[in-house]
Amino acid sequence: MSVRNTDGPAREEAEGPGPRLLHGLRAYGLIVAMWVRSTMAYRTSFVLMAVGNFLTSGLDFVAILLMFSHIDALGGFSLPEVALLYGATSTSFGLVDLFLGNAERVGRRVRDGTLDSLLVRPVPVLAQIAADRFALRRLGRVVQGLVVLVWGLARADIAWTPVDVVLVPVMVVSGAGIFAGVFVAGAAFQFWACDASQAQNSFTYGGTTLLQYPPTVFSRELVRGVTFVVPLAFVNWLPALRILGREDPLGLPGWVDFCGPAVAAGVIALSGLAWRAGLRSYRSTGS
Repeated sequence: MSVRNTDGPAREEAEGPGPRLLHGLRAYGLIVAMWVRSTMAYRTSFVLMAVGNFLTSGLDFVAILLMFSHIDALGGFSLPEVALLYGATSTSFGLVDLFLGNAERVGRRVRDGTLDSLLVRPVPVLAQIAADRFALRRLGRVVQGLVVLVWGLARADIAWTPVDVVLVPVMVVSGAGIFAGVFVAGAAFQFWACDASQAQNSFTYGGTTLLQYPPTVFSRELVRGVTFVVPLAFVNWLPALRILGREDPLGLPGWVDFCGPAVAAGVIALSGLAWRAGLRSYRSTGS
């Protein structure tokens, strides 16, 4: 059996990319608003779960604090400097996990056939999947990351310049863009490999854990891999090294530190193409 995708080429040609994007964002916002209203109907439960999410996500930083209770530096980085790395990647990842975290459920929908019901609706499939069961409680992770980031920026020995001040929010936003692209690319891969959610998590959840630590504690080959293959180093390592006035372990030109937005745009564009290819290849669970 094959399900016709109303989210296909004919509609794109009629609307064009601009109106289609606005339509998808509007649909996403409406679905999210519905889930937020549902969540706020039980405000005490929401507050408890958000606080629980805040505390649970903070356990990773507690482990770092325990580590620094026995050492003065990790890979040559002080605690405030590691806190900067941790806070930047946690904030970026937290934002994407909040708005796109449910994209990892694509494989489950492909297996049980529930993706079919999304294809016949006049709303982009990705918008429906990303907004479905929107979990506002994940905001706790974003807040926790921001708290650590602000503390690290305040305590680290940084010779602030106007460029550094601008680079901090650019780092967080472009890092979120890179993670968003990785989320969508991983979701697209699940059209062909339905049980690939754990492989996706190795790049998303595993990637954010990797970036919480200085690049100097990892092998040069691994640093090259997350710079040139899966460009996670642009999430926080390269811009943070610029802010902290530290040398890049790969000896890359200084202008590379500012390439986060361009890398994010490229990753998002490629993941969009992968998503479209995966969606076009879908032939329903009964085929």
